Amino acid sequence: MTEFTPLASLAGGILIGLAAVILMALNGRIAGMTAMLGGVLQPQHPDSPWRIAFLAGAIAAPMIATRMGAEFGFAAPTTGAMLAVGGLLVGIGVTYASGCTSGHGVCGMARLSPRSIVATATFMVTTFATVTVIRHGFGG
Repeated sequence: MTEFTPLASLAGGILIGLAAVILMALNGRIAGMTAMLGGVLQPQHPDSPWRIAFLAGAIAAPMIATRMGAEFGFAAPTTGAMLAVGGLLVGIGVTYASGCTSGHGVCGMARLSPRSIVATATFMVTTFATVTVIRHGFGG
């Protein structure tokens, strides 16, 4: 069963929002992780330096926090192949949605973008349905 962690979740949300605001204020860019990764993967992309820095920070911060004693209650009781399939499905969804949850949910919603509001509502409904099916249909 998933633990209820409102304070840790609130702190994480505040940090994500703060990072998005700082990126928008300093660079005029939206903090969509998928678009950042796509820009890094394009050779000679003009925005690569800040994209690499942002992504490196997103990867390094949890590693540093773990070294400092932070505990994260996440485990993936599945195979590497299933994680790869899940990643592929997420990539397809991101393509069709023209952005990811961080781009639409954090930045787009803050800008009151109708497209982002619809995309985020779709993400949430799909998530609720998936969790319901997995937990109650398959006993996960």
